[in-house]
Amino acid sequence: MKLYDPVKRALDVAVSLPLAVVTLPLQAVVAVAVRVKLGSPVLFRQQRPGLHAKPFELLKFRSMRSASYEGEPSADRLGSFGRALRSTSLDELPSLWNVVRGDMSLVGPRPLLVQYLPLYTPEQARRHSVRPGITGLAQVSGRNATSWDERFAYDLYYVDNYSLRLDCAIFARTIKTVLFREGINNSKAATMPTFTGSDTGTSNDKLTTDDDTN
Repeated sequence: MKLYDPVKRALDVAVSLPLAVVTLPLQAVVAVAVRVKLGSPVLFRQQRPGLHAKPFELLKFRSMRSASYEGEPSADRLGSFGRALRSTSLDELPSLWNVVRGDMSLVGPRPLLVQYLPLYTPEQARRHSVRPGITGLAQVSGRNATSWDERFAYDLYYVDNYSLRLDCAIFARTIKTVLFREGINNSKAATMPTFTGSDTGTSNDKLTTDDDTN
C-alpha cells in the first residue's frame, strides 16, 4: 500500500460523484438513444475482476446489438451507433458509479474478463494489485490499437509507478484521446481480439462477451 492510496480514493470520490450527478441528463439522453437503437437492456452489466481479482459488476451503456447467431463477429454487431458511443466514450458514463462505489478508480488498468484470470502469468496478474480504472495508461497509449503484450506492459508500469502526477497526466491525455478518437479499434477486430494467454498476432474478432473488453 502506498501513502498515495487514500488520497487517490478520496480524489476518485471527489471527482466521480459530481461528474456522475452532473452528467445525469446526458446519461438519460444516451439511455433513450440506446433503447431506441438497440432495444433492451439499456445497460451492459458484467462481472469483471477488481482489486485483488475480486469480481464486481461493471456498468456501461450497451453498444452492441444482440447476436443473431452464435459466433457473429463483433464488427457486425457494433454498427455505426455503437461505434459512435465508444469513440466518444459515452458508453463509459455509468462506470462513474462503479468508481463512487469503490469497485473502480478513475485511473488504472482496464477491467478485463473473469475468464481471462487463469490465462495470466504471475507477472500479468499483478495488474489486479490496484483498482481497475475507467481510463488507464494503455488507453492513452494506443487504446485498442495496441497488442495484448503492450497493454500488459503499460498496466504493469502503472502498477509499479502510479502517483498523483501520473494519474493527472493520464487523465489529461484521456481528454485528448477521446477528442481525437485515437486507437478506438484494433486493426484485426472491432475492439480487442480475445486474449488467449499469449499475444500470437493471430486474427480473432469473435469476442466471447456481449460487449467490448476495453
